[in-house]
Amino acid sequence: MKQQPAVLKELKEVRLHGTKSFPCAIYRTHSVKKGVFVKHHWHDEIEILYFSEGEFRLEVNMESFPIQSECFYFINPGELHSIITESSKSYWEDAIVFSPNILGFDSGDEAQIRLIKPIQNGKLLFPRCIASQHPAFLMLRNAFVDIMRAFGQRTEESFAGQGIAQPYLEDSSLVTDNLTSQLYVKSSLMYILATLSAYGLFIPTEKNFDRRVESIKTALTFIRENYYNKIYISDLADQVNLNEQYFCRLFKKAIGHSPIEYINEYRIRQAKRLLEETDLQVTEVCLECGFNNLGNFLQEFRKHTGTTPLQYRKHMESL
Repeated sequence: MKQQPAVLKELKEVRLHGTKSFPCAIYRTHSVKKGVFVKHHWHDEIEILYFSEGEFRLEVNMESFPIQSECFYFINPGELHSIITESSKSYWEDAIVFSPNILGFDSGDEAQIRLIKPIQNGKLLFPRCIASQHPAFLMLRNAFVDIMRAFGQRTEESFAGQGIAQPYLEDSSLVTDNLTSQLYVKSSLMYILATLSAYGLFIPTEKNFDRRVESIKTALTFIRENYYNKIYISDLADQVNLNEQYFCRLFKKAIGHSPIEYINEYRIRQAKRLLEETDLQVTEVCLECGFNNLGNFLQEFRKHTGTTPLQYRKHMESL
């Protein structure tokens, strides 16, 4: 197997949610067309998703959740998730992503021992969904708005009619190093914990383990670390100790695409990055991204982008 090109290591994105000293950030993502909104991924942080309205489908750990009205969803550390829009209308999705470590204090009180430490250690999980009809919903929404405000967002009552923070930038993230803002964020997060605890909504980890999800995550990691080499279905199946036929069915059910379709799509994403960030020739990009046949590369590139690599590069240079 050839080694990963150095240029790709330099371009590899390692997203830090927040700052090293305060790992918490807020995000707003704008939906303008039907299809994949947020690709399958996972992270070590907790994520609180707010949908004011819209037609979405949230997929978490092999489960699918249709979203058609105002609600909160919680993503626990390590959970595989994605978001798909079911409509071409314009909708927004808001998120707070934070490390469990910012919840803790040095004191050994009951809150630290019975709630915060179990959350940090993965022994307690957040609930999946809180709908607008739930008695805790308004309290959670108020705390959510307070966190958005603490990050310096202005609030407009006209936005979805809910007073949720209106962003300065679309599809962006915000972080803060301001001490006062961080204290407000932490206090609001603690209020969210208290509200969920008051209604008995936390879930013991033992009730939520799914070995299938870990198999899919292992396969995705292998693809992302080896996409520049030849990958056989047998390679992926061997990684998770499954036979090829069952693995392919499991992968298609979890991701919505076959392993080969996902590998090609991921390689094209890397090719786009190289075309944008380097001066490599098209043939070099083709080889660096795991395509051994230029014709196949050009066909897949047009399939996913609607254009050729050279036209794509020229278009990106003109922006």
